[in-house]
Amino acid sequence: MELDTLTLARIQFGFTISFHIIFPAITIGLASYMAVLEGLWLKTSNTVYRDLYHFWLRVFALNFGMGVVSGLVMAYQFGTNWSYFSDFAGGVTGPLLTYEVLTAFFLEAGFLGVMMFGWHKVGPRLHWCSTILVALGTLISATWILASNSWMQTPQGHEIIDGRVVPVDWFAVIFNPSFPYRLIHMVIAAFLATALIVGAVAAWHMLRRNTQPAVKKMYSMAMWMLIVVAPIQILVGDFHGLNTLKHQPAKLAAMEGHWESGPEGEGVPLVLFGWPDMEREETRFKVEVPRLGSLILTHSLDGTIPGLKEFAPEDRPNSTIVFWTFRIMVGLGFLMLLLGAWALYARRKGTLYSNPRLHRFSLYMGVSGLVAMLAGWYTTEIGRQPWVVYNVMRTADAVTPHSALELGITLILFIVVYFLLFGAGVVYMFHIMAQGPQPTTHLEIDGGGPGEARTPARPISAATNTDEEPRTPTPGDRHGN
Repeated sequence: MELDTLTLARIQFGFTISFHIIFPAITIGLASYMAVLEGLWLKTSNTVYRDLYHFWLRVFALNFGMGVVSGLVMAYQFGTNWSYFSDFAGGVTGPLLTYEVLTAFFLEAGFLGVMMFGWHKVGPRLHWCSTILVALGTLISATWILASNSWMQTPQGHEIIDGRVVPVDWFAVIFNPSFPYRLIHMVIAAFLATALIVGAVAAWHMLRRNTQPAVKKMYSMAMWMLIVVAPIQILVGDFHGLNTLKHQPAKLAAMEGHWESGPEGEGVPLVLFGWPDMEREETRFKVEVPRLGSLILTHSLDGTIPGLKEFAPEDRPNSTIVFWTFRIMVGLGFLMLLLGAWALYARRKGTLYSNPRLHRFSLYMGVSGLVAMLAGWYTTEIGRQPWVVYNVMRTADAVTPHSALELGITLILFIVVYFLLFGAGVVYMFHIMAQGPQPTTHLEIDGGGPGEARTPARPISAATNTDEEPRTPTPGDRHGN
């Protein structure tokens, strides 16, 4: 592959967004998880839920800080590397990102401090309300981001006037054809990724014979989440596939390694494995199942889909890449379902907390949700190529004409800084996870205020590694509410 300006700009954006997308996904999942934990503590007065809340709050704080930093860097690239795209489509993408700031970011900023540092300063129900609002903010943020990205996939509600996109129907812009499927698919992916991380942490502790109630509880909750949500994700993915066939048939053909349309009535085979060769225009070494592709893709044994040869060579996505990223995502999805089913079987047999093989499998699957999410994201974004706005603007027309040398140097700097900065953050996150949940029984209250000791200065301060915890109110305590 020739490393020209366009290729380097795409690699640089792909690298930064690959780092960034991990942190918001965990933030979305953990925020909702902690809202559930605190609600259960208020309802049951079971201190296990309270202890789990404090444990995951530290991970959430560190993850939130890294997500903000990585997101700022990524956003600047729209102006530096993709200025022609910003000039062309800014009339749509600019307001959508502004709506995210005005709604989600302000909501999170308003209640994040109370959630992280107000446990002993406000009443329990007010604190729970803050946690819920932060969780709601993360979901609203995902909504606006996915609305913007989905419009790039299936653009609607606009006109092109004087060489620029002008929105004429905001409802059609936001609720474009792929938006509902992509939003639900992404949010569920965040929940699954978080559940797998929570389950892996619990499994790690149980493999080391740490079976305290908090560890068993978070493992149980994670496994329930898997068995309930994984089948829903597979169903949503099926609907998303039907939507892709209708609005982005070239992407679907590339995902399936499907080159020839074939006559009516013969059906389309499902290529399980193979190597799509873009130059030879065929999928080599393929292993396929007759008609199964038609059944999955069209819900009919005789259904057909257009082959890649029906599209001009310059309009075809890179099937070699998206064919395999799609299969990685799907394969991991079925492994998640298998883990959830195994845990359900172990629960019914009474061995959920005493089966080392199950726990080892849970540990190995810890990062599978993030890997599947990245693979799905690559499938979506690379499958849209060569368009930055599908059938409206080509990616080659969107890039800023920097020199390859400039982009190469900045890419190297990004790689070095990201691995040093975020690598250190991830290592510290693992250190927190390895400590496990601890009972929050200390009664000290921080005075707080300017100049006082232990006054948090920024969200990441909540991730501090300390043996002491602030005083924890009981559900019946109404002080400060």
